[in-house]
Amino acid sequence: MLFFRLALERRGIKSHDEFMPSFRQAAARLHLTGVDPAPRTFEGWLYDGRRPQRAYRPVLVEMLGYSIDDLWTDVPAGTDPDIVPLVGTPRIAHRVETGAELSDMRRSGTMAVRRARQFVFDTDRDRLGENTIPLLHAEVARLVTDYPRVPLSQIWDDLLDAQDQVISNLETGRHKPSQLRDLNVAAAILGFLVAKGLNDVEDRDQARTMSLLAVAFARDAEHPGLVGLIHGLQSLIEYWADRPGDALFYAKKGSALTADLHGTVGLWLLGLQARAAAVLGDADTAHATNQEALERREHVVPDDLDELGGLLTYSQAKQNYYTVETGALLGQGTPTLAHQAETAVRAFSDPSAPDWAFGDLAGAQCNQALILLNSDELDGAAAAIRPVLDLPPAFRNNGVIVSALRVRQALLAGPARTAITSRGLTEELAAYAPRRAALPSGARG
Repeated sequence: MLFFRLALERRGIKSHDEFMPSFRQAAARLHLTGVDPAPRTFEGWLYDGRRPQRAYRPVLVEMLGYSIDDLWTDVPAGTDPDIVPLVGTPRIAHRVETGAELSDMRRSGTMAVRRARQFVFDTDRDRLGENTIPLLHAEVARLVTDYPRVPLSQIWDDLLDAQDQVISNLETGRHKPSQLRDLNVAAAILGFLVAKGLNDVEDRDQARTMSLLAVAFARDAEHPGLVGLIHGLQSLIEYWADRPGDALFYAKKGSALTADLHGTVGLWLLGLQARAAAVLGDADTAHATNQEALERREHVVPDDLDELGGLLTYSQAKQNYYTVETGALLGQGTPTLAHQAETAVRAFSDPSAPDWAFGDLAGAQCNQALILLNSDELDGAAAAIRPVLDLPPAFRNNGVIVSALRVRQALLAGPARTAITSRGLTEELAAYAPRRAALPSGARG
């Protein structure tokens, strides 16, 4: 049996209900929220031996006092294994204490940076000074990088604060003429991120409105690539709202603006067209646009949006993921596509990679499950989607939920819908969407 199970039994914990109070207390000590495991996730750890995803691991270590490797060690039943707890030795106890001190230092350091930044902004109140623009650029770059990597709740207040600062500088007119374009570019990018965030929490009407405002800033900046990028976001909003005709319209609108540009935004817009066409059942358009994107990849010259990275660039890994999704939406399940789906998942399996995104990884895993279901491989599909089902609720944004529910629809329509595995997955997916907690107090609009 797993030492994890033995450690719980020593504490009298044998069920999810008995487990959760101690787990939540440990999460609170680490200042972590939105990491509650679902009952089936807990049962997978306890009975199937599945190792927990990264988001859960620090809480389990804090709760039980052993490393993840030790907790997921097989031990003979009825024995008392000689596994040393982390807090049981002075060396490791010091390391845990040091980690807590570092966490406190990071929090206080972040507060100091915010205070100093606000001082610079206040000092430059009468006229936008030389220090404000670089600070705003740095904050925009950080938010662009962090957005696809962390739960939205962790950056939402910072995102709204940055947007408020930029718009305030624009509306007071205290900038120099030479600074106007930089401010409009920053406002457009932040509007893009806020609109994406609103869509991720399923507030589509507000997301649509914010995207229109972002387009206005991008046009004022005379930045066609940025205008095209925001049209891509408008396409994405409609795609996840199950309005593929509108999604195709916005993607084509953006493509017309970026046809002569050499950055990756044009490739993203082609990928968006292909996915929307696939939902509409237009295989010819889907394949043609994917082929065009493949050919244009060879001539890409990274631009200012690509240099910012994050959601503003369209990596090779993301292009492969979109191509696989197009095939999955067209109902394909060939061995070649299954191999491509596996490759797409592997491409997003390293969180340290610069183009890693939790939403893209989950989407790639859902696509792999769909493709395996298209070829009647139920067990493979169940294994493919398991990491998505185990995601903490804070990571289940609108796109992840819709992707997971597509797998549920395929299960209900498939020949194996009455199988025990299929019924269990269908029930689990039906309860997958988390109850939405309110965004942090800074949420506006």
